[in-house]
Amino acid sequence: MVRWIILLLIFGLIELYAFQAFKTVNKDKGFIISYLVISIAIVGIIFYGFTQFDRSVGQNRMSLFTLGLMLVIYVPKMLIGLVLFGEDLFRVFCAISRYFVDYDSNTPALPERRKFISQIALGLAAIPFASLIYGIFEGKYNYKVITTKLHFPDLPAAFDGLKITQISDVHSGSFDNPEKIEYAIDLINQQETDLILFTGDIVNTHATEMHPWIDTFKKIKPHRFGKFAVLGNHDYGEYVSWPSQQEKEKNFSDIKKLYGDIDFKLLLNEHTSINKDGEALHIVGVENWGKNFKQAGDLGKAVSGLDRDAFKILMSHDPSHWEYEVKTHPSNVHLTLSGHTHGLQFGIEIPGFFKWSPVQYVYKQWAGLYEHENRKIYVNRGFGFHAYPGRVGIWPEISVFELKKGEKPA
Repeated sequence: MVRWIILLLIFGLIELYAFQAFKTVNKDKGFIISYLVISIAIVGIIFYGFTQFDRSVGQNRMSLFTLGLMLVIYVPKMLIGLVLFGEDLFRVFCAISRYFVDYDSNTPALPERRKFISQIALGLAAIPFASLIYGIFEGKYNYKVITTKLHFPDLPAAFDGLKITQISDVHSGSFDNPEKIEYAIDLINQQETDLILFTGDIVNTHATEMHPWIDTFKKIKPHRFGKFAVLGNHDYGEYVSWPSQQEKEKNFSDIKKLYGDIDFKLLLNEHTSINKDGEALHIVGVENWGKNFKQAGDLGKAVSGLDRDAFKILMSHDPSHWEYEVKTHPSNVHLTLSGHTHGLQFGIEIPGFFKWSPVQYVYKQWAGLYEHENRKIYVNRGFGFHAYPGRVGIWPEISVFELKKGEKPA
């Protein structure tokens, strides 16, 4: 109860500051009334949307719309609030100075708000407002193919030049545009790689979410060395309430079957090998293992029977597994492919120069390539979207890797 009161006070303060900004810029009575009516209506829509959330159903079109609307409205208003709060600190400082240094009873103690400060606040707020709207209508399907060369001195010579495609975090229950998904599948096929790996989260919760998309994903071409997958945290159906344990278990069984339905071999704490010219490369797949998430992954079991230094590519959905276990595991795992973070679907990224997202304060490895003592992890930014029905700055990704034998060129 206390938490809800605090939350309401915060949102009330955000609304108050936003109203102050608009009123300072335009004092027309009709404008002010229109602003208030629209704001009240939006608050009502958001409140109604959250009251309709059914924990037995989980994320649906209504919850996606509600969260999207809340972010579009309140992220800009929060920015307005921060700018005006800064101005308030300045106004209070001026009031104190006037009282002690140049007291004048005929002058208001607190200076009026300055119009140009409110204009700056509104101008700044327009940036996330426009970006979040773009993210909802265009950004979530703005697929990027990111190609990375990975060098390994101990890569078996037969696999020098091996090309791998990775997809992750499909979240099929969020899709709303068949044409865009068909386009993404075409992009995958255009890469013409030797192997494709899918690192989990085929649905948000329910196996039925994927049923309309099975034929689309079956269009992913056969790959020379196969199509393999692992489970993600959402594939266990643990974020909704179930009528019975039996129904939850059936849903989980149906989700595991989905991977086979789209022609991927699901690896459950096990490994498989691909062979070429008398040499082998090992694909290892673990169930989900995440810090503060389900920990069903068993790396020891998955690599059982493999030599310590045999060349291994591990599929593990959550990159925290690499941070807490894989990078120091007795068995040398050369390359780990993960997903899970989505890059929070929000951030700023200039490829090769700069990347930032709030998710980096939770995950040390959250997007792209990271290394530790010759062990590498690549975190895919995700194919789909979840919760916020869009993407800003962190675009949906199809990863392509080329493995090269030898040291990385200087």
